[in-house]
Amino acid sequence: MNRISRRGFFGTGALAAAAVCLGTRPVCAAIPGWTMTQDQPQRFRKAVKIGMVNVPGSLQDKFQVLKDLGFDGVEMDSPTDLKAGEVRAASEATGLPVHGVVDSIHWNKTLSHPDEAVRLEGLEGLKTAIRDSKAFGGTSVLLVPGVCNKEVTYEQAWERSIPLIKQALPLAEELQIDILLENVWNNFLTDPKETARYIDEIGSDRVGAYYDVGNSVRYANPVEWVKVLGKRIRKLDIKEYDLELGKTKGWYEGFKPELLEGGLPWHDVMVALQELGYSGWATAEIPGGDRERLKQIAERMDRIFAS
Repeated sequence: MNRISRRGFFGTGALAAAAVCLGTRPVCAAIPGWTMTQDQPQRFRKAVKIGMVNVPGSLQDKFQVLKDLGFDGVEMDSPTDLKAGEVRAASEATGLPVHGVVDSIHWNKTLSHPDEAVRLEGLEGLKTAIRDSKAFGGTSVLLVPGVCNKEVTYEQAWERSIPLIKQALPLAEELQIDILLENVWNNFLTDPKETARYIDEIGSDRVGAYYDVGNSVRYANPVEWVKVLGKRIRKLDIKEYDLELGKTKGWYEGFKPELLEGGLPWHDVMVALQELGYSGWATAEIPGGDRERLKQIAERMDRIFAS
């Protein structure tokens, strides 16, 4: 979903996001009240985007609310005005890890922009996000690799963005931070096979998919996305989408239902992920709010993971 459009659509409500599958550890369906034991590794690590946390107080206070509600982590933005020391202090004081960052300029300083100077700004933003993710204690940067519009063709977006991502790879390798590409409504890489081909052309283990379940429904069945992307998936964004509502009332209307109320085949998606043996971060990307709202989100995410 286009970040600019999402902000207009959701207003000041925060965006949350992501379930990830990072390995092949044994899996166990998460259920409300279920906690990890030595014999039962946690299948999904539940998180939100920091912008979803609309509670008063300091960054540490926000982290503590998430910790108290049972979230396993949070995803930050970068570039940002926040200092690394402030973020790490909040994380260490609460025991809530930052699992990664979202590139905060990839919609405006696109790697596919017609102006080379703008593309290079986008590259520097990506590098900053890589450094911040490492400094915050994260493992990844969520990146929208390009945007197609009246000024940028599909082929141009492909040819311009890949070399720039490759330029960021030495830093990503040095700091051991993954560059994960989110499927969004950018008229680029909206097909799972094309997304897989793009990732494979870059040819680095540091580059993978940040699969957004809700964003994908408009273009193909989520189960198909999971099966085609396969082991390229490193993390997941969690949001709802009602395809029939989108078709009849307008595409962005499809995002309005709450989690589990939009007809998205969550059970089938969870089964497909389990068959692939994935486990890891799952981050919500929906309108956030106060403590009660975040509690509701946590409970609905638990129900999705248990489906």
